[in-house]
Amino acid sequence: MAAKAQRTPRRTDALSKERIIEAATEILDTDGENALTLRVLTTRLNTGYGAIYHHVANKSDVLAAATDEVIARVMTGVVIDAPPREALRALALGLFDAIDAHPWVGAQLSREPWRPALLEIYESIGRLLDALHVPERALFDAAGALVNYVLGVAGQNAANARALAHGEADRSVFLATAAAHWSQLDPDKYPFVHKAATQLREHDDREQFLAGVDIFLAGIATLR
Repeated sequence: MAAKAQRTPRRTDALSKERIIEAATEILDTDGENALTLRVLTTRLNTGYGAIYHHVANKSDVLAAATDEVIARVMTGVVIDAPPREALRALALGLFDAIDAHPWVGAQLSREPWRPALLEIYESIGRLLDALHVPERALFDAAGALVNYVLGVAGQNAANARALAHGEADRSVFLATAAAHWSQLDPDKYPFVHKAATQLREHDDREQFLAGVDIFLAGIATLR
């Protein structure tokens, strides 16, 4: 008689949506978006599909909920009663760091702009710009420009970091190589790029990001 196949014991504790999102986030952070499937989740959580579907509809629902959770933590960490300019810088930096830690978040935010995550970002930035007395006629454009800058730069930075990690290349070596190529360019044809070679080699992505936020805030001050 053939031996009976060994079954993996199922979890006996109650499965929650929070636990599903936590497990999904771990998979996303470690292996990327393509690695997340409901089958992988059932294995990670030692449960069945029925228990998963009781809390989430599909992979897209899991991704959206995980993104909402990451962004909610950023919003909770922002000091509400800080001066508007300081609060905006803190919010922008919090989003930059969150997307750096969770590179999949940036792509997910653009897929479903009606989800709480992106709505909270727009609402918070819009209110803070309003508190800085940005004229109503310019408020929508200012909020959109700042949101696009923050999410765009944060997303690109996260993508670059992930590409370097997968290629097992060191960031400093990559930048030194790029800077060496820039410094060899014809200074008459590429005067700015030629001069910027040294800064490219030594720049800090986080500091450069904040410098961009400060440039933006200086610009909107002229709208008052």
